[in-house]
Amino acid sequence: MSRFPAEDIRNFSIIAHVDHGKSTLADRLLELTGTIDKTKNNKQVLDKLQVERERGITVKAQTASLVYSFEGKQYLLNLIDTPGHVDFSYEVSRSLSACQGVLLVVDANEISAKLGTNVESVLQAVIERIPPPKVNRKNPLRALVFDSTFDQYRGVVANVALFDGVVSKGDKIMSAHTQKTYEVNEVGVLNPSEQSTQKLYAGQVGYLIAGMKDVTEAQVGDTLYLQSHPVEPLPGFKSAKPMVFAGVYPVDQSEYNNLKSAIEKLTLNDSSVTVHRDSSLALGAGWRLGFLGLLHMEVFNQRLEQEYNTSVILTTPTVPYKAVLSSAKLIKEYKEKEITIINPTQFPDKSKVTEYLEPVVMGTIITPDEYTGKIMALCQARRAVQKNMIFIDQNRVMLKYLFPLNEIVVDFYDSLKSLSSGYASFDYEDAGYQTAELVKMDILLNGNAVDELVTVVHKEKAYSVGKTICEGLKDSLPRQLFEIAIQAAIGSKIIARETVKAYRKNVLAKCYGGDITRKMKLLKRQTEGKKKLRKIGNIEVPKDAFIKVLKTRSNK
Repeated sequence: MSRFPAEDIRNFSIIAHVDHGKSTLADRLLELTGTIDKTKNNKQVLDKLQVERERGITVKAQTASLVYSFEGKQYLLNLIDTPGHVDFSYEVSRSLSACQGVLLVVDANEISAKLGTNVESVLQAVIERIPPPKVNRKNPLRALVFDSTFDQYRGVVANVALFDGVVSKGDKIMSAHTQKTYEVNEVGVLNPSEQSTQKLYAGQVGYLIAGMKDVTEAQVGDTLYLQSHPVEPLPGFKSAKPMVFAGVYPVDQSEYNNLKSAIEKLTLNDSSVTVHRDSSLALGAGWRLGFLGLLHMEVFNQRLEQEYNTSVILTTPTVPYKAVLSSAKLIKEYKEKEITIINPTQFPDKSKVTEYLEPVVMGTIITPDEYTGKIMALCQARRAVQKNMIFIDQNRVMLKYLFPLNEIVVDFYDSLKSLSSGYASFDYEDAGYQTAELVKMDILLNGNAVDELVTVVHKEKAYSVGKTICEGLKDSLPRQLFEIAIQAAIGSKIIARETVKAYRKNVLAKCYGGDITRKMKLLKRQTEGKKKLRKIGNIEVPKDAFIKVLKTRSNK
């Protein structure tokens, strides 16, 4: 590694929209520099996760070091392939911290990554136009951890970018975050698989293994330095801001510890997920996780199942609401005037609040023009406000809408795809908060509220959402010996009701003929018995009933 002085190093990442061929370009660059052999099978070489191969998208930013000869000189190029989807923007922002320039992929006819046309000139432009890293190898070591994964045999593998100094195998290093000391067991570069080297120098990007056995060590954004030379830590990363929250519970409580360790290992690899412990009467102990978007949530769930072999229950996703408190006493209690609510059960009453705020996003829909009418109707039904409409060419339209986030969080994407035969694409970005008339809706079973089904809805939509949940519960609750009233309530006002009929024994079977008063007496006694049962009978809601209800809500 000492053959490459800082001025012969270029650190860059590839950035583009979804499906613009970033990973294909990365494949060609790897082939061109001889990092991998040219074969027909080189597709998404850097996308190592099963979920990435199945969906054809990049989820994790991946690093590869390439050596390229240009004008009689050998250059070390560190390439980082990034995800294109807005849900993984945190991956992109972290990758950029290790780069001095980016390769922006746009629609252009002169270059084709698929066919390999003109890719060589891209590499030459990288060398000519991207500046070398400004570093000093004589200073003491300063390395930024910009990504990390957990290996069950070797512990934490940290991806590092060196800003100053040198790190060698056997060095004693310290973490600025945990203040613990480690001995470096292995350092090396990724090309794209791990290749160990004796040393890494400032300006280079590589990996480092130092016997960190606990997943809380090697946090992304941490600075590593030599134990003998403490340094000022590098500025870390701004933590990601979750847009969607969902409860995650083990299907069986005996699996709790396995799921806990799976979530810890996966959040080390994907540090944009926020984790809070949570528990519910019906589903037991679990977590409330915050994600950057819906695709992020789906991918996280899929990775839990595929990589760690766990099965989980995901509750309906919710969004973070805000409430502006009205009384000084409450402001003192919460220590702030504006509170954020991520769990619907903690939604404050209208009497305590001057206004509620809900998150909004700016959504962009690109669609063939024959679907425009249907899509506009769908957006209006979701309380969206049209901001712009542009014809891109003769048959494609770009629509821009301001959406309340809770309207798109469950099933908007699926509805859009089915309306447009799969042609319309949808992307959104955060657009702050707006005031909204929100209400908290409880679901009651024989007068008792069920915590897991509490939802926050817009006043206009309360009736239809309440009716949907009640109908879903009616179909999935087992019948009892007494009747069950399923009600949706806002405060003390009932807005929807369904009834699960009771099982009934035929008490008149033994009466053949005889006086009507005798029959009436038997029926009256049965009715009283049912009434008593209904008072003392406790309704156990089976787990699969919850899962069914949560699913039917997302299908509506």
